[in-house]
Amino acid sequence: MKKILNLSLVTAAMFSLTACVSSSSPSIASAVNEDEKVVCSVEKNGIENVIATAKKYNEVAKAKGLEFRRLTVNNSDLIISVEEAIKTGAKEVNPMSFKGKPSKTKLPTDYAAQRACKFAIAALAQSAESKKTWRLAVPGDGYKY
Repeated sequence: MKKILNLSLVTAAMFSLTACVSSSSPSIASAVNEDEKVVCSVEKNGIENVIATAKKYNEVAKAKGLEFRRLTVNNSDLIISVEEAIKTGAKEVNPMSFKGKPSKTKLPTDYAAQRACKFAIAALAQSAESKKTWRLAVPGDGYKY
């Protein structure tokens, strides 16, 4: 009886530990549940927290091949430029483009951090949404074009 009790306690402890660890790591499911406006708000969370969130979700997006590229700038390059602007105290960022040349895009630092965060979360959320709604785009499913 004592062994069964100990085994059940150990199992419960392991389950709670894995639940805590898995909930803290970003994933597609957690990105779908996030409210972009709240999580990516520089005024509410501060620029360091926003860019840290963007970095976490962007790593997952890059691993899945879903990283955003907008105005010839990858989201990871935008994150790097915001981190450099935070270190130097710059008010504006000019992220590097795909080929290593400065882009024409110049953004305020706060807006760039917010944008990077939203792009990182949206990439994962849109991939989850597309799995549910892709049939709507297939011809022959009862829709007339």
